Amino acid sequence: MKAIMVVGTTSHAGKSLLTTAICRLLSRRGWRVAPFKGQNMALNAYVTANGGEIGYAQAVQAWASGVVPWVEMNPILLKPQGDMTSQVIVKGRPVGRVKAADYYEQFFDLGWRAIEESLQHLSTEFDMLVCEGAGSPAEINLKHRDLTNMRIAKYLNAPTILVVDIDRGGAFAHVVGTLELLDPDERDLIKGIVINKFRGQRSLLDSGIQWLEERTKKPVIGVLPYFQELFPAEDSLDLLERKSHKTQADLNIVVIRLPRIANFTDFDPLESEASVSVKYLSPKQDLGHPDAVIIPGTKTTIADLILLQKSGMAEAIQNYAASGGTVLGICGGYQMLGQIIADPEGIEGQAGRFQGLNLLPIRTVITGQKIARQRQVSSNFPQMGLPVNGFEIHQGRSRIEQPTDGQTYQALFDDVNLGLVDSCQSVWGTYLHGLFDNGPWRRAWLNRLRQQRGLKSLPTGVANYREQREQILDSLATEVERHLDLTPFLS
Repeated sequence: MKAIMVVGTTSHAGKSLLTTAICRLLSRRGWRVAPFKGQNMALNAYVTANGGEIGYAQAVQAWASGVVPWVEMNPILLKPQGDMTSQVIVKGRPVGRVKAADYYEQFFDLGWRAIEESLQHLSTEFDMLVCEGAGSPAEINLKHRDLTNMRIAKYLNAPTILVVDIDRGGAFAHVVGTLELLDPDERDLIKGIVINKFRGQRSLLDSGIQWLEERTKKPVIGVLPYFQELFPAEDSLDLLERKSHKTQADLNIVVIRLPRIANFTDFDPLESEASVSVKYLSPKQDLGHPDAVIIPGTKTTIADLILLQKSGMAEAIQNYAASGGTVLGICGGYQMLGQIIADPEGIEGQAGRFQGLNLLPIRTVITGQKIARQRQVSSNFPQMGLPVNGFEIHQGRSRIEQPTDGQTYQALFDDVNLGLVDSCQSVWGTYLHGLFDNGPWRRAWLNRLRQQRGLKSLPTGVANYREQREQILDSLATEVERHLDLTPFLS
């Protein structure tokens, strides 16, 4: 089958963005196209229709291709959980935990078989694959166990794009050095160079491009501008650089940037709201007085809970809630809002029972069997009867206890196991990822905050975020098409 490979000189060079844009461009041109990333390391995950986990970036790339996400599009997903260990997901299902030093020995052969099987399956359904690498293809100490970069390019005989981030500096050295460290047959597959994140006057770059093409004998097929905040970040390192530019926002919402934060793509729809400023706050920073505090998902709930307690952020959130502030916990954040989290088998690495924030009457036990499934439910709050779609990914089982604080709590949805809200609608907790993707529910929840501020309510008859995401993907593809020549890759 035909395939295009996208590799980068470094992490964060722009591989995911370029792969996504190419998927949408080819789909527009009538190709039956699909994304592929052999192995991804990420804590942003998506659950497919058959209950399998893949990297969220590959789900976005599937949507860009105009198809539903399949586990074969990302057959290996590594989810870091601290102490140099990761949970290993193969073809959508967890198969174990492993330390980085042992991964090659224990999972390389299994992983490559999963990659081959996935490529064979995709080849029967699609005309073209757009494959994304990971990190750099020229890490000479890791190449023998690299399942993601040039091994796949060679397997598919795929013409390959090398993308470099010029914004961080050293772009020419990155390109030349990467090509120098590739084997000759790998170097031959590199058919074009893309310079990404360029700011400034293009003419000032022309002499550098001429030198680079003469030195490498590779054409520069595109110079992409810096697409500020156009495409969602793939891992938490990007959150360190993410800043809100909405100086006149009506509402200020704080998301606690947990060390092992997971699925922070949950909050992209909030950031898309013109009247909302979203700030990611370190547990060591002052909480301040925002309109709402969100405790997000995390790969290791207990470790991040302990950090919140040691840093003083747990007490700050409790005091904030006691003063009438709005707190929302999602997945691991929901578990933290409860009374007790128990991990009798040490599945997260530390066996024992741990005191939660005691803001919701639930007790959670971490179990070995993960729940991963899509959900379609109906809301009870903040407005009755709103349809809500999302997905669950969690290993904890939460049981509702009899409240001891005199408060009353009610089910957030028509499935009580998905979450609770207190009688004041101040403390919310749910297992449902993708909650804010649901436009009417998101607006109804934001209107609760606006009412507290004496602000006029926003219309709730809005489309779900997927329609806005489609517009973003179209805008991305249109902009990339202006600066990229794919002709050599499609002949």
